[in-house]
Amino acid sequence: MAEEADGQALDEVVTFTSDLIRIDTTNRGGGDCQERPAAEYAAARLAEAGIEPTLLERTKGRTNVVARVEGTDPGAGALLLHGHLDVVPAEAADWSVHPFSGEVRDGVVWGRGAVDMKNMDAMILAVVRAWARQGVRPRRDIVIAFTADEEASAEDGSGFLADEHAALFEGCTEGVSESGAFTFHDGDGRQIYPIAAGERGTAWLKLTARGRAGHGSKVNRDNAVTRLSAAITRIGEHAWPLRPTPTVRAALSELASVYGIDSDLTDVDALLDKLGPAAKLVESTVRNSANPTMLNAGYKVNVIPGQAVAHVDGRYLPGGEDEFRETLDRLTGPDVEWEFHHREVALESPVDSATFARMRAAVEEFAPEGHVVPYCMSGGTDAKQFSRLGITGYGFTPLKLPEGYDYGAMFHGVDERVPAEALHFGVRVLDRFLRTA
Repeated sequence: MAEEADGQALDEVVTFTSDLIRIDTTNRGGGDCQERPAAEYAAARLAEAGIEPTLLERTKGRTNVVARVEGTDPGAGALLLHGHLDVVPAEAADWSVHPFSGEVRDGVVWGRGAVDMKNMDAMILAVVRAWARQGVRPRRDIVIAFTADEEASAEDGSGFLADEHAALFEGCTEGVSESGAFTFHDGDGRQIYPIAAGERGTAWLKLTARGRAGHGSKVNRDNAVTRLSAAITRIGEHAWPLRPTPTVRAALSELASVYGIDSDLTDVDALLDKLGPAAKLVESTVRNSANPTMLNAGYKVNVIPGQAVAHVDGRYLPGGEDEFRETLDRLTGPDVEWEFHHREVALESPVDSATFARMRAAVEEFAPEGHVVPYCMSGGTDAKQFSRLGITGYGFTPLKLPEGYDYGAMFHGVDERVPAEALHFGVRVLDRFLRTA
């Protein structure tokens, strides 16, 4: 960026992050969210830069924004740049500042969405507005999508866009979004920048046990609560086998190189032990998982209910869905039924692609002391829905973070916040990557 525009973009990214946080887009699930005010804000910032936004809704108030910045090479595949507008709930009483204040204090922007992911939305806006001021055109078409409903089912957001408005994404071959290119401090002076090249699949499950209703004082061998509890215990205690995917193997190999140790992939657990704190980047993605999260049974202490229900957050690796299903069948047993409450695919993206190399180079230019490595996300993003259109997804929201800043704890956590300097770094890196992409 030119110096004058660079300064304006750095100011704008902080302002936009703060402004978007102040727009309460809490997604409580079940359709309880209104993204439209944030969508209108983003659309207005695009329009001011001469970029024509399209606003789209499946459900009233659940608004998405899509726009296209034309590149100089019409033969190059377009790049999708996407971020969601909704956020998870926040209990104000638990926070040091009001979660929707967008307060900027001592160079830090506070509030729900500061990291997940109104920061990236603001970066996107700041970069493309700087381009408009300078007359910059990228090589590839850049399609911008600000989406609704990512924090729930995505049915009103990326799922709706992929299913009903595929034409807006014509030519897109790759996409970038959240959860990558942030600073991970290993506690021993090393700075690692993981870029996501995979996601575990989403398998949110509903378990139902049925039995014989009756009086709480009577013997009852057909107790639905007992049956469900047994199944939940088996699921919670199950030791899933190691299944390192190509992305995870690449992550382990590159981390081993950073630490100067042998990358023995025949004993992954031992290798993780040698990586110390850096193992956190990989340990949740070397196997499938299933964590019980919700229970619902009964209505009175002296009444045995005829039905008990639980929910489980399951995640499976690329290629691991069949094993996941078979294992759940076995763990639930004959007395408990299970079904997908919500399911989305696992993703795997090449780490030897030109796009990954350009992301790596952009980070290394502005953080030459850092070590860039690929990794697989333990959770999921809108990249799952956009993959229906044949779009390969990466996690790339660059942030240079100070030591002691727990990036992972900011996601859905109390006192979510992001340093302004991290946003400035993000604008510079994102700009460089998108110009070279």
